Amino acid sequence: MQLRHLRYFVAVADAGSVSAAAVRVHVTQPALSRQLRQLERDLGVVLFDRSAGRLTLSRTGRALLPAARELLGSATALEDRALFHARGGLERLTIAAPTVTLTDVVSPFVATMAADDPVIDVRPGDGQTTAAMLADGADLAIGTQTPRAPLAHRVLATLPVWAYVRADDEWARRDRVSLSALLDRPLVSVPTTFSAREALDTAVAAQGASYSALVEAANGTIAQALAATGRGVAVVSDDPRFDLTPIAVDVADDVLAFRLVAAWDARVAAADSLADLAERLNAWIAERYQPPATHVRG
Repeated sequence: MQLRHLRYFVAVADAGSVSAAAVRVHVTQPALSRQLRQLERDLGVVLFDRSAGRLTLSRTGRALLPAARELLGSATALEDRALFHARGGLERLTIAAPTVTLTDVVSPFVATMAADDPVIDVRPGDGQTTAAMLADGADLAIGTQTPRAPLAHRVLATLPVWAYVRADDEWARRDRVSLSALLDRPLVSVPTTFSAREALDTAVAAQGASYSALVEAANGTIAQALAATGRGVAVVSDDPRFDLTPIAVDVADDVLAFRLVAAWDARVAAADSLADLAERLNAWIAERYQPPATHVRG
């Protein structure tokens, strides 16, 4: 059974005659009649009564007509969806990123999306490069690493790593503190797979320094919770919680921070749609955190 045979069957039922249907489907009347008989042979039933020189639907034909319409409708919907994807459209996509990025960046951004935007799934990518996240099935990966071609990327932002202290702390009225001064205090931070910890460890190593005391918490929320109890200064990139005060950390001529990068496979049909989404994410981050970052592709 072929879909075109079903289309001919429905066309004859709608037009009321083979001649009228032949005009609609752009085939000759004899060819259309042959195709209808072939459909009857494929289905093993008689769809039309052929008496008195007329072709009318049989009882079986009338019973099967709704199913034929439904099948053709499903086939058309499949073709439309295939065309949508072939043109780079997206109905659903997966974003992978470190947990804190999913919590503080991706989730709030998704809340701003429209009902006709793709449905967003997320996947934690702690400790993974952007290339590894994409290899594991993500459509868009967010991390700190710039991938190589044929992967494309968009620099989203440079996000600060904050030193969080309680409101009654001696530093609470400060805007900035030096890394050297910070290292003299007990610290609470996240595991080494987190972007904030990577930035902190890199800065400490570059200064040739070491930690006086550091407690490693499971995530940024717990790190701030421990800081709120007085265990030390939380050094994380998360949004503030528990009424803690954020302080910038001076590192050389800059502040402690890390670069956030969105990456995707430039070879997929939806590459342009993914690039547009990364651009929208960049604009949202710029509005929330800082001026827009420079556009880079690789």
